[in-house]
Amino acid sequence: MNTIITITNFITSLGSTVMLPIIILILGLILKMKLSKAIVSALTIGVGFVGLGLIINLLVGALDPATKILIDKFKLNLVALDVGWPVGSAIAFGTTIGAFIIPMIFLFNIILLSLKLTKTLDVDIWNYWHFAFSGSIAYLWSGNNLIVGIVVALIHCFISFKIADITASKVQDFFNIPGISIPQGFATTTVPIVFILDKIIDRIPVIKDININIENIQNKVGILGLPLVMGTIIGLILGLLSYGFKKDSLNLAIQMGAIMVLCPRIISIFMEGFAPVSEAAREFMQKRFKNQEFNIGLDSAIMIGHTTTILVGAILIPITLILSFILPGNKVLPFADLASTAFFVAFVTPLVKGNFFRTLIYGIVIMIVVLYVSSGFAEGLTTIAKNIGYEFPANSSMITGLSEGNWIAYILTNIARLITGN
Repeated sequence: MNTIITITNFITSLGSTVMLPIIILILGLILKMKLSKAIVSALTIGVGFVGLGLIINLLVGALDPATKILIDKFKLNLVALDVGWPVGSAIAFGTTIGAFIIPMIFLFNIILLSLKLTKTLDVDIWNYWHFAFSGSIAYLWSGNNLIVGIVVALIHCFISFKIADITASKVQDFFNIPGISIPQGFATTTVPIVFILDKIIDRIPVIKDININIENIQNKVGILGLPLVMGTIIGLILGLLSYGFKKDSLNLAIQMGAIMVLCPRIISIFMEGFAPVSEAAREFMQKRFKNQEFNIGLDSAIMIGHTTTILVGAILIPITLILSFILPGNKVLPFADLASTAFFVAFVTPLVKGNFFRTLIYGIVIMIVVLYVSSGFAEGLTTIAKNIGYEFPANSSMITGLSEGNWIAYILTNIARLITGN
C-alpha cells in the first residue's frame, strides 16, 4: 500500500508538463511512429502545456486579486469557504481511494478500450482526482465501505469517458485539434446541462435565433470586436468594479487583452504536436483493430483558449458572487475557484459553436448548479479534510470548492448513501 501511495505521489508531483510528453512519447512509439517524430511531437505538446500553464497562471493571477476585493465589497457571510481545486485534489488523493486511483482508473480505461466500450485513452492522470473525490465521499457516506467507494469512482469515470466519446468530434472540429477528447471529471458534467438547455432554447421564438459570436461582433463593430480590444474592455470594467480608478484597473485591462491574443496561439502549438500522433493512431487502429476509433483524453484546460470562454469566464465572476448572495439555501462563499470561472464554461463554447449568448446563459445555470452541489458536499469534504489532518483557514468551520460542485458525483454518492442505509 505504501509503495502505491509513493508512486501515486511521485507521478502527481511531476505535473502535466513533464509527464504528458513522456506519455505521448511512449504512446507514439507504441503507435509505430519514428523515434525522431515521436520525440518532436511529445516535446511540442509539452511546450504547449508549458505555454498554457503560463497563460492560465496569468489569467488566474490577474483575476484573483480583483475577485478577492469584490468578495470583500459584497460582504458575504456564508458558512462554507471555497478553498479551490488544489486543496480539493490534494484531499481526494490523500484518502484511501485516492491512494490507488491512478493505477485503478488507468487499468479500467485499458479494459474499456479492449472491450470497445470507450474510444478514449485518458492520459490526463492528474484529473483522476475528480474520480477519487467521488469515491472518497461515497466511501465516507457508505460507512467506510471500500467496495462502494471504488464502484462509485469507476462509474463516474465510465460516464465521463462516454461523454468524452460523444463530444469528441465537436471538440476536434471546433478547435481543429485531431484525435482528442475531453474526459475531465468535472467538465463532462456540464455537457448534459448544455444539451438540456439547447432543447429548451431551441423551442423559444426569437431567443433561439440569437447567435452572438466573436466573428459577428467584429464584423459589426470593427475594432471593438477584436479579441484584444474586447479583452481589454472587459478587464477594464472588472478592474473598475474591483479597484476603482486606480492603475490596477489598467494593469488588469492590459493583462486580459494579452490573454486574448496569446491563448489562441498556444492552442495552435497543440494542433502542431497532436497532428502526427493522431495520424499515427488512425493508421495503427486501421491495421490492427479494423478502423476502431481512438482518441487521446486531455485536460479541459486546452479549451480555455477561446475568446468566448475567457470573456464569459470574466463576466461570470461578479455574477457568481451575486448568485451566492441571492440563492436560497446556498452555503458557499466563492473564493479560491472564483478566478477560474472560465473552466466551468470551457466545454460549453465548443458545443454551442462559440455562441457568446448561449455560453453566458448556460454558464449562469451551470454556476447555480455548482453552488448548490458544492453546498451539498461541504459537510462531507469537511469531514474528510479533518480525517487527513487538513489545516483549516482561519474563521472557517466548513470547507468546499466550486470545483467540487459536480452533480454527477453528487447523485452517485447519494445513491451509495441510500443503498448502504447511512
